[in-house]
Amino acid sequence: MSEEFPDAQDPEMLRQKLALETAPIAWRELERFHARGVVVQAAETLDLVEVGYQLTQDNKSQVEQWMQAGELGSVTDADARDWHASNREVWALVIAPWVLIQKDKPA
Repeated sequence: MSEEFPDAQDPEMLRQKLALETAPIAWRELERFHARGVVVQAAETLDLVEVGYQLTQDNKSQVEQWMQAGELGSVTDADARDWHASNREVWALVIAPWVLIQKDKPA
């Protein structure tokens, strides 16, 4: 069980905790994390909290499935430039060492 996620044995409690930690943030605040390669973008069709939960559970098969489907992956440099220029706000959830983001409010 992860020390950072002490409620990992109670899936619903952990999901609620993650939901409370999801918040909007200006892309410019995340650029240094993008430069380090730790920002992961989830498609708008995914539930950001569920993605975070699966990462905390080290569910590699689900994460790989999302990646292969193009629903989870790195932010392109072109998107990063566009978001900087437009002062874009994204939704974010930190699952150390990763910063999960979505362009639109999670469902």
